[in-house]
Amino acid sequence: MPISTDMKRVSSRAARVAGVLVGAVAFAAQPSSTVEIREFPVPTPNGFPHDPAVAPDGALWTTEQKANKLGRLDVASGQFREYPLTTPDSGPHGLVVDGAGSVWFTASYKGYVGQLDPRTGKVREYRWSDQRARDPHTPVFDSAGILWFTVQQSNLIGRLDPKTGTTRFVDVPTPDAVPYGMVIGTDGAPYFCEFGANKIGRVDPASLAVREFTLPEGARPRRIALASDGSLYYADFARGMLGRLDPRSGKVEEWPSPGGPHSRPYGIAGTADGLVWYSESGVNPNTLVRFDPATKRFSSTPIPSGGGVVRNMVATPQGQLYLACSGVNRVAVATPGSSKK
Repeated sequence: MPISTDMKRVSSRAARVAGVLVGAVAFAAQPSSTVEIREFPVPTPNGFPHDPAVAPDGALWTTEQKANKLGRLDVASGQFREYPLTTPDSGPHGLVVDGAGSVWFTASYKGYVGQLDPRTGKVREYRWSDQRARDPHTPVFDSAGILWFTVQQSNLIGRLDPKTGTTRFVDVPTPDAVPYGMVIGTDGAPYFCEFGANKIGRVDPASLAVREFTLPEGARPRRIALASDGSLYYADFARGMLGRLDPRSGKVEEWPSPGGPHSRPYGIAGTADGLVWYSESGVNPNTLVRFDPATKRFSSTPIPSGGGVVRNMVATPQGQLYLACSGVNRVAVATPGSSKK
């Protein structure tokens, strides 16, 4: 979703205000040579890898939005296999792999959720009667095996029970909130970014009631990551900020991104060691940024190909990061080394 000129003006003012609030702390970016980034081309030209996912076997999966395919990279061998979808022009956007290895994806162009069996290549499509839900976006599984997903322009949150195939939808209270990135919190509830507003939402898994947390004026959270302490880090695309929300207290902290107010932080993930990683999509080349919550220090690594906008990333249990580099038709594996002091 593009940022309007008026939003850019608001974002610029908000960034100056935020800079005053955190000005007592130094957040200097340090170049880092301790991250190895390997990139792999998507076989289909202009495939447009949008989101990555990690499978139980360590494989990197990606949606190929313009090619109407899902892709699987064997990270060890570099072998890339593609799986065409059944419905033409489905526009696969987000994806997640379940514990059995099935790949679940949102078909944002055709309004359904799909399940790919990698062993057979067959796709099962889950559709619904609610005509409001036109553009499913980001999917996540909770611990009970329920698939939650944002429905971006439709301003809804979806809940799919794979056991029954039933789907329910919840309205986001704020009009035109543009629900975007989503993650399951340590309390088992789905949390989602409201990219069209300065809010993060929470869905109660039992009652489906939505609670909204208000962020600083002008914030536009796009992607969200869960930290080991239960806090939520968000990429503020409009103001060039990294933010932290404590959902228990509602407290919000923010730090200016190293690339400045127009750096457009986008894909974000947290690793098991407590570090937060995200990409600056407004910087050329795109950067992979490391943030240490303990020291409040940043370091940046350029993405070799330029990235072409890293729309999303995911962390593996081993601490690697899988990236989808949309504009350059590549996926990437980032392997952090020891931290640089």
